[in-house]
Amino acid sequence: MGHELYCAGHLIQAGVALARATGDTSLLAVGRRFADLVDESLGSDDRMDTDGHPEIELALVELYRQTAASRYLKLADTLTARRGSGIFAGGRFDLSYYQDAEPVRDARSIAGHAVRALYLAAGVTDLYAETGDKALLASMLRQWDDLTAAKTYLTGGVGSRHHGEAIGDPYELPPDRAYCETCAAIASIMWNWRLLLVTGESRFADLLERTLYNGFLSGLSLDGASFFYTNPLQSRNGERRHRWHPVACCPPNIMRLLASLHHYLATTTDGGVQLHQYATSTIRAVVPVAGPVELAVETDYPWSGSVTVEVVACGDAEWTLSLRVPGWARGAVVDGRPVAPGYAELTRRWRPGDRVVLELDVSPRLTAPNPRIDAVRGCVAIERGPVVYCFEAGDLPAGANLADVALQTDTAPADSGPLAPPLGGLPGVSVAGVARDLDGWAQIEYVDVRDAPRDGAPTRVQLLAIPYFAWANRGDGGMRVWLPKSE
Repeated sequence: MGHELYCAGHLIQAGVALARATGDTSLLAVGRRFADLVDESLGSDDRMDTDGHPEIELALVELYRQTAASRYLKLADTLTARRGSGIFAGGRFDLSYYQDAEPVRDARSIAGHAVRALYLAAGVTDLYAETGDKALLASMLRQWDDLTAAKTYLTGGVGSRHHGEAIGDPYELPPDRAYCETCAAIASIMWNWRLLLVTGESRFADLLERTLYNGFLSGLSLDGASFFYTNPLQSRNGERRHRWHPVACCPPNIMRLLASLHHYLATTTDGGVQLHQYATSTIRAVVPVAGPVELAVETDYPWSGSVTVEVVACGDAEWTLSLRVPGWARGAVVDGRPVAPGYAELTRRWRPGDRVVLELDVSPRLTAPNPRIDAVRGCVAIERGPVVYCFEAGDLPAGANLADVALQTDTAPADSGPLAPPLGGLPGVSVAGVARDLDGWAQIEYVDVRDAPRDGAPTRVQLLAIPYFAWANRGDGGMRVWLPKSE
């Protein structure tokens, strides 16, 4: 259960970050001494220990990158390779909790404590990036497929069990019991970024985006003063974010991600620049074939689907600008030309002043779950662009109960205009629904189906949805992401 090496990892990463950002190597020296001690204590072949909570693997690879000392890369690989040998047998939880049930290179599924599993995956992907060990990448891709096919919430959140803060079985995704720790969302973002770097595949940028705007951002209050440790997709009585929490991993992790957010926007290759996430920004890069490149990005994304990219400076050679078209986007166009999800690649001799416009349809849409997810079978949710929406009890028509409303799927949801403070003008979504009369069931829990009371006539209502990340900012009250479809 030890977190000593987890904490060491964060310390080392902080030292590397400080050195890169400011040139101050004082904290890096502390972290390096710590890493040397770990190597001396655990790195020899006669030891079979590894860390109880993965995180130091990431840090050791970064320390190797910063110092070029190969002992740190070797130690990261050593600690990783020892998993799957039953080191944690007899602990408080089963071996999968600690990612110790099978060797990392052989793993076919992802399980156990969500944050542990995702930090380890990020570190293993870094190991592959530096070593080229194809068995590591194959394992990571198998685990990613397993996670995204049946173990990830609509919000990108990971972790369906409070017991062990764990990833559940396939399709075990109850909205009200979702754990979805904020740190798990951050670890998922870190892992998907690394998979994007080593593969160039847009699916990893898509999940990063989904998690960023939903599973992660819901962890922070709109005033920045409180946070969620867990992020359910349904609450019957409402929740309040913590001003503080005895397990204090989330607040500094939130700040770390927000402080480094600009690093997730773009990458370069030998032949061009790739834009993965969209925000008003200036992108400066060196493209080997074209020299220094500067791009000005203007957008109100994700609320608007229009993204304008202007070339401010570049060399005279031909190079490629790649724009990610999200997987949810339908009918996307670049300069009026239809483009499919993936990367729209524009190769030409660019000139300062050239402009490209990407248009994405961010109209509200209804989303259906996989019918194997028992907890939300027969329900639908609302998304707008990359943003998941939810319903709060305080927005219902007078007398309506959040447990008794359903959505009409024969009418498309529509923008309802900016929401009132304190939601800061965020766009609301209006959708047709019904309020069901279930009063006959009020005092009955279970009954023979032949004696079940008849539902009263449903009342047509117009329902208001708000961005999921903004819930629990206006006082108490129930919330739901998934609502039943009206019959």
